[in-house]
Amino acid sequence: MSQTILEFRLDRDKHSMLQGICARLGIKNICVGRRDYAQKLGALAGIEGFKKDGKKYEGPEFPAEMLVFSGMNSAQVDVFLDEYKKTGLAPIGLKAVVTADNVFWSAEKLYQEIMREHMVFTAKPR
Repeated sequence: MSQTILEFRLDRDKHSMLQGICARLGIKNICVGRRDYAQKLGALAGIEGFKKDGKKYEGPEFPAEMLVFSGMNSAQVDVFLDEYKKTGLAPIGLKAVVTADNVFWSAEKLYQEIMREHMVFTAKPR
């Protein structure tokens, strides 16, 4: 399985920087358009056995940026994140790894799940 990063809603500067990092590290990067948010992560990442179906996402744009890592172990993700950090660009808060459990989820479902978790972990105690 090839190393792939799916990017969602990155601005032009972050997208360009991400492309450069991915090229240096031999990682394929895919900019996922809003119409494909209903597709399974496996199809978006080009995982063997998955194909895009005809579903089109009709909802609003995701309110936050998201990166999804596919075919990468934790050490490979750490190398990418270290390189990204060196750019000085603002961090991307929502990140996930494609797993055996979520590979069948749509990008929309993954976004909702990690946004919920992000809100729990970043909530300030009263």
